Amino acid sequence: MKIATFNINGIKARLPRLKEWLEETRPAVACLQEIKSQDEGFPASEFEALGYSAIWHGQKSFNGVAILVDEKAGYSCTEIQRGLGIDGPKEGEGEQSRYIEADVTKDGETVRIVCIYLPNGNPHPGPKFDYKLAWMDKLQARMRAIWDEEVPAAVLGDYNVIPEDDDVFSVRAMANDALMQPESRAAYARLLGDGWTDAVRTLNPRGGVWTYWDYQAGAWQRDHGFRIDHILLSPELADRLEAVGVDREHRGREKASDHAPVWAILREK
Repeated sequence: MKIATFNINGIKARLPRLKEWLEETRPAVACLQEIKSQDEGFPASEFEALGYSAIWHGQKSFNGVAILVDEKAGYSCTEIQRGLGIDGPKEGEGEQSRYIEADVTKDGETVRIVCIYLPNGNPHPGPKFDYKLAWMDKLQARMRAIWDEEVPAAVLGDYNVIPEDDDVFSVRAMANDALMQPESRAAYARLLGDGWTDAVRTLNPRGGVWTYWDYQAGAWQRDHGFRIDHILLSPELADRLEAVGVDREHRGREKASDHAPVWAILREK
């Protein structure tokens, strides 16, 4: 079973690139972030034509998450929860579209899939950073609840956290960014401390794996990237982890997202 996460940075603007990636790599499950589309504007029919069904949680111009499952390969999807019940940093804003959770089933086996787009938190310090940390607390509480259900589970997405110094091209360049603050890293470490496994780190213990390259300052051309897109696995799925990877080549295509897809392959039970 191949599961993947991809911050697409605007599903309408990147639709040709997204469809290429789906056709070329064919993940069983694809978690998307920053779809930047209201619910009624989500291009579900484009994915149905490729054999994928979808659930999504949209928002106008910003944020938004979705889960695609390969129906053609026999997978089905049942939504479990959307949202974590936390309002955005602006007064009266309401909840942002950053969380969607589903059960994905094939041949009687079910895996809980969670797709997240964690707040960036910049500028730091300030209300956006406070919101980031509060959101991470809510996420940890939900992940603990999933753990208590004793279901095999994976939490995929753009965490907007650089966990370790070897997950970034330059510690000095990112030192003041919310992605690398001690509080952000500590909140991420608490998730791992609860027993979740960072799939990419597990198979790349020396680091040096990037998933994001900014559009500015020639970051892609200079390989000035860092790792903020993560796949966390419950113990049952961690025991089945066979391979992980980053589809870097897709970042270099015309009108690409500033993120590259990240994937993991799990042995069949």
